[in-house]
Amino acid sequence: MTALTHDTRSSRTAAGLLLAVASAVTFGLSGALARGLLDTGWSAGAAVTLRTVIAAVVLLVPGLLALRGRMHLLRDNAGLVTVYGITAVAGAQLCYFYAVTYMQVSVALLLEYTAPVAVVVWLWVRHGHRPSGLTILGAALAAAGLALVLDVVSGAELSTVGVLWALGAMIGAASYFIISADERNGLPGISLAAGGLFVASVVLGTAGAIGVLPFDTSSADAAYDGFTLPWWVSVVLLGLVTAAFAYVTGIEAGRRLGSRLASFVALGEVLAAVIWAWLLLGELPRPVQLAGGLLVLAGVVVVKLGEGRTPLAVDPLPEPEPERDLSGRPAA
Repeated sequence: MTALTHDTRSSRTAAGLLLAVASAVTFGLSGALARGLLDTGWSAGAAVTLRTVIAAVVLLVPGLLALRGRMHLLRDNAGLVTVYGITAVAGAQLCYFYAVTYMQVSVALLLEYTAPVAVVVWLWVRHGHRPSGLTILGAALAAAGLALVLDVVSGAELSTVGVLWALGAMIGAASYFIISADERNGLPGISLAAGGLFVASVVLGTAGAIGVLPFDTSSADAAYDGFTLPWWVSVVLLGLVTAAFAYVTGIEAGRRLGSRLASFVALGEVLAAVIWAWLLLGELPRPVQLAGGLLVLAGVVVVKLGEGRTPLAVDPLPEPEPERDLSGRPAA
């Protein structure tokens, strides 16, 4: 029995690792794929909106089915889902896509992935969770890496607007980690994702319709390094692969690995973004920026280690509520 349990746990962990890598690789594709549209006249708002709408449509039914009839969970958490959709989904994506219109994809993503450090600071200021010495060391490493990513030593020019948009994406990503980690609301992860994508679609669509958000599109082929794709192919790939598929695989990975281990593997999105930007756009950061990126990632890892050595628990699936007869007693 013990051997069987160990084998089941090992296979579950192996499957979770594969899903986490798939999620990181597909999330990392979004910036390079969107850049091909942005360079042909698409606005970041249009690309993000269509990506979000496609993902919301695909995940709507699975998200509702995961509730197992407990629609009151959505009503009770309407405010949370709304905040999640506006900040963690619409805000993070929009800021990131705007950032890559002014700077390299990999640099923008590295700036966004200082979010775990921001989460530690938030927990310290808001909830009094004082960071350990290891956490402070990690934050210092990330800060040094950030200085190299920005190439402040050599005085190289870097778009201030791009940096500000990337930091906005970081705030959105930080809110994603904070809200997603709160399990007290009872919402299944896929239901929270579907609800957030739906809210983000409504907000972005409305902003585009009334002219607040620039919504420019182009029928020209999306341009990449040495080849082109029909614009609709890039848009569909953004919605299905880099959003719907990436969210679902990420959620399933978290259930199998637990949030702590899954978050470590998710750092692979930065490496994936660098590789995709090289393959699709022919761009690589300068050596000093690559060194800074490694320092940023090392700092984030050390920060996470400093959060505490808690066991890697796997979040169980919620048990279905028993059927009840007309009197309210559990049915036989």
